[in-house]
This record gives sequence, structure tokens and C-alpha cells, in this order.
Amino acid sequence: MDLRLRGPRRPRRIIAAVAAVVVLAGAGTWTAVASDDAPPVHRADQVMAVNGVRLATSYFTSGDSGRRPAVLLGHGFGGTKEDVRAQAENLAADGYAVLTWSARGFGTSTGKIGLNDPKGEVADVSKLIDWLAKQPQVQLDKAGDPRVGMAGASYGGAISLLSAGHDARVDAIAPAITYWNLANALFPGGVFKKLWTGIFFNTGGGCARFEPALCAMYERVAESGSPDAAARALLEERSPSAVGDRVKVPTLLLQGQTDSLFTLAQSDAAEKAISANGAPVDVDWIAGGHDGGDPEASRVQARVTSWFDRYLKDDKGADTGPAFRITRTGGVDSTDGAALLRGASDDTYPGLTGGDRSIALTGRAQSFANPPGASPPAVSALPGLGGGGLSQLSSLGVGVSLDFPGQFAAFTSAPVTTDLRVTGSPTATLHVRSTSEDAVLFGKVYDVGPDGRQQVLPSQLVAPIRVEGARSGKDVTLTLPAIDHEVDKGHRLRLVLASTDLGYASPAAPATYTVSLKGDLEVPTAVGVSTAAAPLPSWVWWLPLAGAGLAVALLVTGRRRTATPAPDPELAEIPLQITDLSKKYAGGDRYSVRDLSFRVEKGQVLGLLGPNGAGKTTTLRMLMGLIKPDGGEIRVFGHAIRPGAPVLSRVGAFVEGAGFLPHLSGRQNLELYWQATGRPAEDAHLDEALEIAGLGDALARAVRTYSQGMRQRLAIAQAMLGLPDLLILDEPTNGLDPPQIREMREVMIRYAAAGRTVIVSSHLLAEVEQTCTHLVVMDRGRLVQAGPVGVIVGSGDTLLVGTATPVEEPLAEKVAALPGVVSAVRTDDGLLVRLDADGSAQRLVAELVRLDVPVQSVGPHRRLEDAFLTLIGGSA
Repeated sequence: MDLRLRGPRRPRRIIAAVAAVVVLAGAGTWTAVASDDAPPVHRADQVMAVNGVRLATSYFTSGDSGRRPAVLLGHGFGGTKEDVRAQAENLAADGYAVLTWSARGFGTSTGKIGLNDPKGEVADVSKLIDWLAKQPQVQLDKAGDPRVGMAGASYGGAISLLSAGHDARVDAIAPAITYWNLANALFPGGVFKKLWTGIFFNTGGGCARFEPALCAMYERVAESGSPDAAARALLEERSPSAVGDRVKVPTLLLQGQTDSLFTLAQSDAAEKAISANGAPVDVDWIAGGHDGGDPEASRVQARVTSWFDRYLKDDKGADTGPAFRITRTGGVDSTDGAALLRGASDDTYPGLTGGDRSIALTGRAQSFANPPGASPPAVSALPGLGGGGLSQLSSLGVGVSLDFPGQFAAFTSAPVTTDLRVTGSPTATLHVRSTSEDAVLFGKVYDVGPDGRQQVLPSQLVAPIRVEGARSGKDVTLTLPAIDHEVDKGHRLRLVLASTDLGYASPAAPATYTVSLKGDLEVPTAVGVSTAAAPLPSWVWWLPLAGAGLAVALLVTGRRRTATPAPDPELAEIPLQITDLSKKYAGGDRYSVRDLSFRVEKGQVLGLLGPNGAGKTTTLRMLMGLIKPDGGEIRVFGHAIRPGAPVLSRVGAFVEGAGFLPHLSGRQNLELYWQATGRPAEDAHLDEALEIAGLGDALARAVRTYSQGMRQRLAIAQAMLGLPDLLILDEPTNGLDPPQIREMREVMIRYAAAGRTVIVSSHLLAEVEQTCTHLVVMDRGRLVQAGPVGVIVGSGDTLLVGTATPVEEPLAEKVAALPGVVSAVRTDDGLLVRLDADGSAQRLVAELVRLDVPVQSVGPHRRLEDAFLTLIGGSA
């Protein structure tokens, strides 16, 4: 789990500042960071004594000795100051003095974690501001008062808001994916958000690492399953809402749409309070969040910099963007089908209500059960999966939520007659009656397809509510999660009230709830928000990651049946047969895949190769049943592939890594994933998958202690659960060092050795050559060549000339100029000579002897890279 905003690949958890009063002797060091087009950035690392604790800090400056505004960058929960180093360097290069620090209890900083306690972490920030005021590089508004802004994500975003309320010297802030009221975030609707809260305390290192009052509160609420008034009070005093009337500085609020931890309602409450104080406030709903999605790191950091340019540097020409901006999906890339991001905006912030449209729902009063122990729970989000969160799948139009029969009530609308854009929080009024004194319900609105079976839960969000005094019946108004979602013409809206949810605590005692409608579903439309005409230059959600992709196939398989052609008995033992497969995305000007045909046999490790845009991704998505082909067919063991096809249970997939809960062990992560698929535990073959993955004793350790290579192997073990007969691996060696790549190669070979089949897509051609038995090479959507690796590599026109002594460059140039020779490259063993159509080995040997080249041997040689480049021409 990651409570941080991440940038592209390099670690970028968001950090805060470097400061204090007393610098411990010998703790300071200076380093310089070079840049191609900016002045060098200098970094000073120091350990500072502040309010009885020691804080590890870094201070970044660049350019001349003149004074400039300062910025404090706060990191995410569980992180350290190193997580925001890249952003700090960028801001320093842009002319700011930047201070980052590791908050109490994190990294090498001492002290107990106080969840941004005003007497702890917030007081520390004031001391850091004192330190900044004494630095010769920092601009002062007056003595002891530096010109300073604050930014950060999640935990670091909250400290920005809190510091602005507690210390009047803060001049501008840009908090991201954070909370306004922590009690409302962890106890929404009076219901305990048990999974996320547990993740908080475990990511912090365990209850003992927190202030005693917080530890006692968590243990009390976790045991009872119900938050009490004292718990709410303890979290509220650590919340920005406690000082909301004192936050009066320009504020850029960046909140995530894919976020079941800190929802859009948190930034909405912040906007209302800060705007009421008369301060400028802009709101930006980004695509990502704590549940995954695209964090839009480059765009977000650019907007934060512009915000500080305007309000710290007084640059009146700085473009701070619209008052309200939201990221939406805007079609797909015609080459690989990936979704694109587009921006929509308004000159004013619309809030979560407005332009409401009444949607009539039908359905009689319905009774359903809260089961004993609140188990099995319904599934909406899987908190902590990060890039592999289920919210990404709902953005692709794939329904992955799970409600158990007899544990929910549902009310459905007629098909909508025009496209409907929902932007904000729908509301509904209900009458609730319970056989117990209190009822706990989880409200959600599904987008239901025309066939009535496929339903998508936007952003995988639910609204919990505790209804007290429900035994005698009670009317309640339910405010559903804020979303931005397009409901297509002909689709229906379905309001569901469930008795359980995986992420929350429900009463353990069995009860029966009865729910009836008291009015229409009110849907906000934010009519003033307009979508940009062109897509923004950023990526959105790629293919679903390994386990989540398989989970979708299994969940959907269990919930609906799809009409498919009859199995072909002649292909019953063939893992994969693709015949005349074609796909052209809507709006695209060419086919992504065209007339593709090939077969994969048992025991093969097949490499799927091709340059960018070759159609590999589209082919894999069709193979996993995520999109439908326009023509042709895919058969797995004789069964035609369709979304939800039962045979998909025999397919495992790993795509660009998987997200894991860092506080849990490797084994616990895999067990939790398998439970989410709904399949029997004995079908997992967990021990066999783990033996093949070769993780050994590391399975008992927390995933946060794993190296990148171990995480990759754990992700592949997740894809291997159930021992699928066909395993699909997309770039499984990304980010690994050579020893880790070698280990990954052995994992794939061991898996196929038992008669199973592996398909691997990779750009590491040398690794493919050593791992794969067969190849399929694609270019511009078409098959170029397929066959055994040895045949494809060995059929080339390149000769390896072994020599007794190394060949000097002038002599190699003479060989390259010979008739019939395209090129001659020196190697450790001699020359690698490529011949043209008129060249021959006999003629080459004669010419080499004439040039006195000390020839010892001549034989055919072609690396896979040579063969690949020859096959695709200049496409790569």
C-alpha cells in the first residue's frame, strides 16, 4: 500500500522540509545536482533538534546568492524526505529555496507518530520556518517571517493545511490527495473504515510507534468495530478542519478520483471553508488517488510550480489554471487502445451538488440480511493495491464489484434517453427498518449496461451510513460518493444498499434490514464544466495489472454467462490458436491488429516481439478477454475467448507488476488476492506457485522489505495461482538488475517445464533469446514471422569471423568496404560481418585472406536483435 503521490518510475513519495533550531554537530553535508539547462542544485543534509526530537532534513538551493521564496515539501505516510527529492530539485532549479524533512517516526527522524499532532508535527514545522527565516538565500516579508509555501501529498498535504492554520507565516499551499477531517475520513457515516485504518497503523510500523493516545484509540475501535465520541474528538483535533477558519492563504487543492481513503468530499469541505475565509482556492480532480490510477505527476507538479510562481514570486503572468479542473478519459490511442486523459474545467468550482437531475427508481420494499460476523463481505475497492487497484478497471468499463445474494437491496431506473454525465454526489432518501437497534448500510450507484448484466461501480466507491434507532423505522438521506462518470444512452442507474463491505466494519450480530424508497435519485451534472477539445499529453490506465486482470475474469465469469461458439475438440490440447484476428479502435485510422494468425503449443515459452505500435498490447488484451476483436477468433484449449469466458480461469496474467499491501507478508498478500477471486482455497495451489517463484523464507516477511526483484517474483506467483495452463507475462523483467533478470528467466523456464505454456512480451531481446523456445514477431498489426527461436535467429546473413588476434579498426573498415559486405563490426573474438544479397561466405573468406586477416574460423551468427531488426526493417 502506498499513501503517497507517485511520479513516473523514480520513487517520489512526497516530502516536506528541512529545518530546526539546533543543528547537531557534524551532521551537515553538501552535494550538487547537475542539470542540462538549469543552474546546479545544491543540497545540504542536516539532522536538526526540534521540540525534543531529531529531524532528518535536506535543503536545496540553486543559482546566485540572491534571496528567493522558500517551499516546504511534506512526504506521504510511511515515507521519508527522500521521496520528494526530485520535486525539491525541480523547484530549486526554478528559483526556490526548498526544505524537505522526514516527519516524526519516519526514516531516521525520532519521536512518536502523532498523525500531524498540533503539539508535535505541526509545531515542528513552525521551527522549520524559524530556521528558514535565518537562511541568507530566503526572501523575508519581515524579520523572522520568510516568504514560504508548502506542498505535499496525503500525510504531507494535511501538514500543509494544518500549518497554514497554525502559523500565519505560511503564504501559499498546494496539498494533494489528503484529508480535511480525519475523523470523517476514517469513520465516514459513523462506520469504521477498518482496512484503511489498519493499513495506516501497520505502515507506520505498528501501534507502538504512535503516540499512546492514538494507539489506545485504534485498539479500542478496532476491537469494538464502532468509533466512539472520544475517537472522533482525538482525530478531529489533528485535522485541518479544526483550524479551518484560520486557513486564509491561496490554496490549490488536488484531490484524487480513484480514492476510497480520502474522497472528493474531503477537498470539497476544504474548498468551502477556505473560500469562506476570502482566500483564493482552485480545485483539481486528478485521475489517480490512493486506489491507483494515473497520478499525473508531471502536470500536477507543473501546476504547483505555477501556483507558487503567482503567490510566492508575485508573478501576475503565471498561469495558475482554471478555478476547477477535472481529468476525464477521452478516447483511446489508435495504436494500442490505451485510454487517453482529457481535461474539463469551469471558471467556478461547482461543488458536489448542482444541476441536479431527478432519476426515478423502481423497486418495492426489500429485506436482506446482515450475516453473522458480517461475512462474507461485499467487495468494492481493494485498499492499498495502488497501481493495481480495482478503480482502474472500472475506468475501463469492467465491472469488478461483488455483492452477495440476500445481502443487499437494489432499485433500478429506466434506460436514460440521452448521455448523462454525473459530476458530484448523488443523493437518495430511504426508509430503513432493522431487527437490531442500529443498521449499517453501504450505498452505491452502478452504471448498468443495456443487457442488464454488466454493471460498473464508478471508481469503486461506496458510501457507508450508520442508522441509529432503526428498529422502529427511520427516514434517512444518503449522500453517495462524489464521482465524475459518463452514463451512456440506453444504460440504467442502479442504487444498491448492501449490508457488508470488505473495507469497513459491520455489526457482527445477525440482523435483517428492510429498505424502501422515499423519492427519486438526485444526480448532479455540473452543467458549467466543459471538456477540452484535445487530449492532454499524459497517459492514463494501462492494461490491468497481473492479479487484478485475472480477478476481473474470474469475478465476471462467476456472475454472468456469455454466449460463445462451441468448443473445437481438435484444439482441446492446444493452449492457444489465433486465427485471422483483427481489431480497429473507434476513431482510429488504421488497424491495430490485422489478419493475425499463429499457434502456441504446450511446453513452449513464446516471445511476442514487435516495435511500439505493433499491436502486441491489443493482442494481449483480446487474449485476456478485456476487449473484443472485430474479426477472427482466439481459442484457448479449443474454447473461443469472449469477455467472461469460463476458459479464462485457465489463463494467468502479469502486466507491468502488481500492487501489494506492504505491511502484509508475501503469503498473506497472495491469500487475500485469491479470496477476492471467490474461488475455493484448494484451487489456488499456493505452495506449488510459490515453489516455482522461488521466494523461500521471504514469504513470511512484510512486502515492504522486498527488493524489486522479489516483488516481481511475488507478482508472477500471484499470476500463477491456480497453476493456469497458459501464463501471460508482459515485461516481467522491467526494472530488474541482471541477477534478478536471470532469476526471472529461471522462473519462466521452470513453469513451462511441467507442460504449461508461457507467453512473454519483452523489449529485452537478448533475454528473450535465452528464455523463449518460440517467437512471434509483429509489425504494424501484422504477423512478420513465427517459429522456433533457433530457426529465426539462425536463418540470417551474418557471419562471425574468428581471428587469432584482435582486428584493428582500419582493417575492419577495409572489410566493410568489400563487395557483397554491408557492415563489419569488431568483436572480442574477431569480426561480425553482415552480407548483402550478392555476398557469399566463400567470396568473403577469399577476400579476408587477401587482406591478411588472421582467420581461424567462419560460421553463421546472428543475434535475435539482428534478426528482429532485419524482420521489421526500420520500424523500430
